[in-house]
Amino acid sequence: MTDAFFAAYEVLLRRWPADVESFDLPSPYGRTRVHACGRRDAPPLLLIPGGGSTSTVWSLMAEPLARSHRVYAVDLLGDAGHSVAQGRPMRTVTDAMSWLDAVIDRLEVPATHVCGHSYGGWLALAYAMHAPHRVDRLILLDPTDCFVGMSPRYLLRALPSLLMPSPARVRSFLRWETAGSPVDQDWLEVAALAAQLPQPHIVMPKRPDPDDLRRVAAPALVLLAERSRCHDISKVAAAASQSLPAATVAVVPGASHHGMPTGDPHGLAQRMLDFLAKG
Repeated sequence: MTDAFFAAYEVLLRRWPADVESFDLPSPYGRTRVHACGRRDAPPLLLIPGGGSTSTVWSLMAEPLARSHRVYAVDLLGDAGHSVAQGRPMRTVTDAMSWLDAVIDRLEVPATHVCGHSYGGWLALAYAMHAPHRVDRLILLDPTDCFVGMSPRYLLRALPSLLMPSPARVRSFLRWETAGSPVDQDWLEVAALAAQLPQPHIVMPKRPDPDDLRRVAAPALVLLAERSRCHDISKVAAAASQSLPAATVAVVPGASHHGMPTGDPHGLAQRMLDFLAKG
C-alpha cells in the first residue's frame, strides 16, 4: 500500500524543475526531507505544506517560484512523506519551533522568506513569532488556527477520514471541500493514498494570543481561498487585519482551501512573487 503512495509522490516530483535536489536534514526529532531548486545564491523561500499534503502540493508552483528564489519545500516531520520521525518526540509548539530552527540551521541560511498553507500556515506564523529575526517575509495561504477557529461543519465532514482514514474517505472529503474549484487530480491522489500510511503524529495547533502576534516583525501576506469550507474567510480577514495591521490580506477568487496551491499555481505564484519583490 505504501508503494502506491510513494509512486504517486514520485509522479509529482517529476514536475519540479530539472535542477531539483532531494536530501534529508538531521535534527533531534528525525530526518526532514527537503526538495530544493533554483539558484543557490537566490533569496531563500521555505515552503511548509498542510497536514497530509506533503511537499508535492507545491509541485506546480516550484518552477515559477524558482526563477527568482532558492526554493526549499519540506515534508512535515511525523506526517505523510519521506521525512522520518526518530529520536526525541515532537510533542509541543516549542518542539516544532526547535525542529524548524534545525532545518533552517542545516540549510545554512541566516534568514528566509517563509510560506505555509493550512496547518503549514500555522507553523509559519508560529515561527515568525518564535524567531522574527529569521523570517524576512511571511506568506500565509488560507491558514488554519491562526486567527479564528475552523468551521464545525468542516470538522464534522472531516471526522470519518480522521477517525477511520482510508483513501475512499479522504477522496470523498476532498471532493466535498474542493467542489466547483480547480484542483490537481494527481495531488489529490497523493493526499488520498496518504491515508494508508501510519497515523500522523504532528503538534496540535494552538491559536496565538493576538497580543503575541505583535512579535511578528516580517511583512506578511495573507491569501484566503474564496470558496474555503474550512472557516469563514470574512472573519479570518477581519481578525488577520486587526492582529497584523501591517499585513496585506486578500482573497483568491474561486479557490478552495485544499485546492489552493494547485488550482491556479502560476497565478498564485505570481501573487507571491509580487509580494516578495517589494522593498
